[in-house]
Amino acid sequence: MYKDNQFYIAHGPNGAICINGKMANRHGLIAGATGTGKTVSLQVIAESFCQAGVPCFMADIKGDLSGISQPGKVSSFIEKRIPEFGLNQEELAFEGCPVRFYDVFGKQGHPMRTRVSNMGPLLLSRLLGLNEVQSGVLTIVFKVADERGLLLDDIKDLRAMLDYVAKHASEYTTKYGNVSSASIGAIQRSILALEDQGGDNFFGEPAFDIFDLIATEGGKGVMSVLAADELQHNPKLYSTFLLWLLSEIYTKLPEVGDMPQPKLIFFFDEAHMLFDDTSKALVDKIEQVIRLMRSKGVGIYFVTQSPADLPEIVLGQLGNRIQHAMRAYTPRDIKAVKVAAETFRANPEFDTSEAISNLETGEALVSFLDEKGAPTVVERAKILFPLSQIGPIDSMTRNTIINRSMIYGKYDELKERESAFEVLLAESEKEAKEAAEAAAKAEAEKQAAKEAKEAEKLAKEEEKKKNKPGIFSKIWKAIVTAVTATIATILGTKLSNTITGKKERKSSTSATGKIVKNATSAATRTITRDILGNLIK
Repeated sequence: MYKDNQFYIAHGPNGAICINGKMANRHGLIAGATGTGKTVSLQVIAESFCQAGVPCFMADIKGDLSGISQPGKVSSFIEKRIPEFGLNQEELAFEGCPVRFYDVFGKQGHPMRTRVSNMGPLLLSRLLGLNEVQSGVLTIVFKVADERGLLLDDIKDLRAMLDYVAKHASEYTTKYGNVSSASIGAIQRSILALEDQGGDNFFGEPAFDIFDLIATEGGKGVMSVLAADELQHNPKLYSTFLLWLLSEIYTKLPEVGDMPQPKLIFFFDEAHMLFDDTSKALVDKIEQVIRLMRSKGVGIYFVTQSPADLPEIVLGQLGNRIQHAMRAYTPRDIKAVKVAAETFRANPEFDTSEAISNLETGEALVSFLDEKGAPTVVERAKILFPLSQIGPIDSMTRNTIINRSMIYGKYDELKERESAFEVLLAESEKEAKEAAEAAAKAEAEKQAAKEAKEAEKLAKEEEKKKNKPGIFSKIWKAIVTAVTATIATILGTKLSNTITGKKERKSSTSATGKIVKNATSAATRTITRDILGNLIK
């Protein structure tokens, strides 16, 4: 309940206990064992902020918070509490809050997606469970994508970039550090595991705009309720998603300083998941975001079973506190109760540790910051009852609210745009085409060279064949050779006979016989005989 910038949350021995509007962004803690009333306390606080026009975001682990969208009813329990709280039943307005339902998986609300690039390598490494070396390689992948102007929207884009960096590992290893195939393979396997758990639904377009969380309807703050019943089964995805959302709010909201009341309240249920298996670097980052978030006008309220679930450096930032009962049956439980008691400003009228163990359902130890920012003395008090429905709504009512939402259709359909996957695929196809064309050209050139060589060989053979003498040429050459030799012999013989006085006829006939005998064939001998016969005559 809200009045005069005071958020009425609980009622103690000294009357109403309120959160001061100016201090509401100094963060808070709601702690207690299961079944002690943490969810009702969250609902009461959220309702009060809603009435003041302050929007809230909350993760609904069990589905119970969906009832905040419907009017509550007066029960015998509430009738008993009304006079205790100094309220007038006739003045109470049981009503629901304006609600927008969200779901990372898109089943029970509007999808809440982000781009891979928006999450960044640090949070993504945590989500994928990467070690330090693998995280370093993932950082290189993001760096290369940024240098090349490639958009990382979804898992396909990330896979494509990992493959691209792996293929150019030698280039980037020299420039940024070692990029091993083993690290790339490990990251790819982690992505596959994330996809099997449905985590790939979290990445894509259109990306969620955090300014849709800062909305009012009819003067009331809109309650953004995230269905987390399925999401909680993957603690890494759940906590990383909420941490991403905090980071987005911190990055995009302007500095506003101290305000009369917050711009947005963020409830982080099952807060211990945020810090389980978390590196010191990330814890430091979380602490920094929490510490500086109040200057953005945003309050963060952690909901968990024990204050010991949170690091001390974070716990110290939480000024507004509600502590429900904790059971102390073991030495570890006793220690946790002691830690919880030490976080309060002691009240001399009772022992804080003992009170924590004896609180009834709906009761809590309460301490809020006063107007100067100092924690008030802890009081044992009863939490107010919600004016909206306690418990979940049915699926038909949920679907009706979703379909009537002011943002219906904005995120419900997944869209594709040209990002790293499409660009690298086009480059790969172009390279493959150019390689195929180059191979075809080389093959064509090789074939042309082969054909030219064969043509040249044939030409030489034709030329050789053309210049090769025929049978007649061979005979004629033989005749000419033989005749020339014989003529020389005859002339020599005539000259000798002239000198010696011998008869020429016998010598000539003898020479002719020799020529004919030397002829290579019958045809040659016949032709030679005729020629020489005429020559002698």
